[in-house]
Amino acid sequence: MKNLLNRRSGLLANGTAHLVPVTREDAPVAADEEATGATRATVHLPATSETVRPVTTLRPVPVVPSQVNGRAVLMADSAEVEWLASEEALQPFRVFRSFDYSVSLLFHAKELTYYIALYQDNSLWRALKTVELETAESVFHHFEEQAARLADGETRRAQLEAQNEQLARAIAQSEQQAERLRNDLQRGSAQEQTVSNRQHQIRKEVAQLEAQRVAAQAQLNKAHRQIHQLNLTNNEVLPHLPSNR
Repeated sequence: MKNLLNRRSGLLANGTAHLVPVTREDAPVAADEEATGATRATVHLPATSETVRPVTTLRPVPVVPSQVNGRAVLMADSAEVEWLASEEALQPFRVFRSFDYSVSLLFHAKELTYYIALYQDNSLWRALKTVELETAESVFHHFEEQAARLADGETRRAQLEAQNEQLARAIAQSEQQAERLRNDLQRGSAQEQTVSNRQHQIRKEVAQLEAQRVAAQAQLNKAHRQIHQLNLTNNEVLPHLPSNR
């Protein structure tokens, strides 16, 4: 019997359990066989060639630590924590906040007890208590990491919102600058067109004035020739007067 118990203990110590059929005889065990540790119980392995599947023990993962460094951590009554807080009987030692999640390490001096509270949107979510400051700080860091992980989405959303707002401002500024440049180009183009039209008009007027000048000069030259011719004609009809000696 002891040999069988030793075998069963060895199998359990390996972390996995194997299901095998056990056949026991109804005959009593002799006293001398008990002294030598012999047993009439025989273990028969199944004759089938199938591999025996190990049965793995499932262990639930605790949401909050039940022990920290071997020291007990107890669940705290939420109503008790809220009542102590309303009575201002809790002194804050540590406070961590990230968006809607916050963690507080609170000390109840009257009972020499430390409370670690996790809040969501200013509402108490979980609370633990311990009498050791080192243990309380370890639990506080555990809750702090949990709150930081829970706030990762909020952090990313805030970053993306800020980046999108910055991009929107940059786009608006770029569009305003582009609009100013378009207006400048249009204004410059209009001014160039005005200058071009003005130059064309001036050249046209200059050409007309030049033509008028040429015509006037020709008319003046003609008038001068006529005057000269008339002077010559008048000189011919004048009598020839003798000179006085």
